[in-house]
Amino acid sequence: MRAAPTILHLDMDAFYASVEQASKPSLRGKAVIVGGLGPRGVVATASYEARRFGVHSAMPTAQARRLCPNGAYLIPRFRLYQAVSEVVMGLLRELSPLVEPLSLDEAFVDLEAGGTAFDSESARETGERLRADIRAATGLSGSVGLAGSKMLAKVASEEAKPAGLLLIEPGTERELLAPMSVRTLPGVGPVTGEHLRRAGITTVGELAEAGEDELVRMVGRSHGVGLYRMALGLDDRPVVAERDAKSVSVEDTFDVDLHDRVRIRTEVQRLADRCVQRLRGSGHSGRTIVLKVRRYDFSTLTRSETLRGPTDDPAVVREAAARLLEAVDTTGGVRLLGVGVTGLADYTQEDLFAQSMAAEEAAAAEAAAGAAGAAGEGATGTVGQEADGAAGAGAPSGSAGPEGPGGPGGPAEAPEAGGPAGEPEQAPERRWAAGSDVLHAVYGPGWVQGSGVGRVTVRFERPGSPPGRVRTFRVDDPELEPSDPLPLVGQEDPRTTL
Repeated sequence: MRAAPTILHLDMDAFYASVEQASKPSLRGKAVIVGGLGPRGVVATASYEARRFGVHSAMPTAQARRLCPNGAYLIPRFRLYQAVSEVVMGLLRELSPLVEPLSLDEAFVDLEAGGTAFDSESARETGERLRADIRAATGLSGSVGLAGSKMLAKVASEEAKPAGLLLIEPGTERELLAPMSVRTLPGVGPVTGEHLRRAGITTVGELAEAGEDELVRMVGRSHGVGLYRMALGLDDRPVVAERDAKSVSVEDTFDVDLHDRVRIRTEVQRLADRCVQRLRGSGHSGRTIVLKVRRYDFSTLTRSETLRGPTDDPAVVREAAARLLEAVDTTGGVRLLGVGVTGLADYTQEDLFAQSMAAEEAAAAEAAAGAAGAAGEGATGTVGQEADGAAGAGAPSGSAGPEGPGGPGGPAEAPEAGGPAGEPEQAPERRWAAGSDVLHAVYGPGWVQGSGVGRVTVRFERPGSPPGRVRTFRVDDPELEPSDPLPLVGQEDPRTTL
C-alpha cells in the first residue's frame, strides 16, 4: 500500500456503445446494444440508456430484445474500437512509462513512476486533466479511480461511473469498503458470493469481521487469505508495463448448427486465416495450434498440435487446424468453432516442409493450367465452354467458377451453368449488417440501419454532423459499397447529408 493515491485506474464508460453513439449522431441519448445479432448472439456492451431496461453485457441478445425492443442493435466494429483505444492508451503513456492495459478500454497507470503525481492534490489534478484530454481527443468519457493500490483504484473507478472521478485517501480504505457488497471485490463471483451469503456475509465489512481463519475454513486457504487481505484494503501488486499475451484466438458461434462437413472445414480454414491476421498484428508467432469445437449438445472439445517451431504462416496454421478437425466427430452438428495459437514468440521459425509442399502445389497447379490451356487451344468447341468446364472441375456443384456467368464467353456460351432450366445462376445477395459502415457514390458516408427482403436502409451521417436522413436502396445497388469507419474527432462537418 502506498502513502499517496498515485495509482490510477481508467475505465472508459460503456466503451463500444459510446463509440457507436459518438460515431452515429442519431443514436446519442438512445439505447444502444452492441454484440452478436443472431439468435445465439450475446451482448458485448450496452449504453447506459439501455441498462435502464435491465440490459447488460454477456446477456443473450434475444433476451435483451425482449427487455429493450426499441433499442438500436449493432454489430461490433473492433477495428474502430482498437483505433480509439490506441489514442486513449497514448494519453496514458504520456503520464507514465508504467501503463498496464487490461483491455481496450481499461488500464492501470503508476503516476508516481511518471513523476506526474506525488500526493492527493497532484493525483486529482492529473486525473481531471486526463479525463478532459480523453474527451478532447475522442469525444468519449472515462471514469477515473485514484488510490494507493490497484484493487482500490479499480473499486474507485467503478464507484465513479459514469464520467466521474473518485480518489480514496490513504487511511480511509476500510471505512469506504465496509458497506460495499462482497461482489465488489475482485475474484468474488456469483458462486463465491452465494456461498458467503449463506454464511451470513454480504458486505466487505462483515468479511473483514469474519477473520482470516473463518474465511480459510469456508473457501480454502489461498482464496480465504486473499479475501481477507482485500477486505482490509491490502494490495501490494505493482503496475506492470507489459503483459505478455499468452495466446491469440478467434471463434464464431453460428445461428444454425452446422452439419455439412465441407462447410465446417471451410469455416475452420477461414478462422485459421483470421487467427493468423491477428497473430501477425500482435507481432507474434506461435508453435501450438488449437482447435475448439462446441457441438450441438453444448459439449466443448479442444484439440491441439505443437509444431517444431513457432510460425505465422497461414498455410501451416490452416493445415494443422484441418488435421485437428479430422479427429473430431461433428455428425450431430456444430454450434461454435474456434482456432487459436499458443506458445507465442517474437520470432518465426519457418516450417520448411510446409513451404516445400506449398511450392510443389503451386508448381503442379501452374503445370496443370498450362496443360489445360494447350488442350483448350486444340479442342473443338468454344473458348467459353472450355473455360466453364475447367471451372466446374475445381468448384462445388452449381458454382460459377472463376469467370462464371457474365465472364468471358457469357451465359449464352455456357448453357450448362446455372439452375435446372439452364438459366444463369443468380449472384449471391449482398448482406449488410446493422451498424456497418457504407459509402454511397452520391450521398457519401453512412451506416446500415437495417436490411431485408432485398433492401438495405442507410442513415447518412458522420461524427460531428447533425442526425442524418434515412434512405433505402436495393441490396445490390452498385453505388453503395462497404467503407472504413470515420474518425470520431477531427472530421469537418460539410453537412453533405441529404
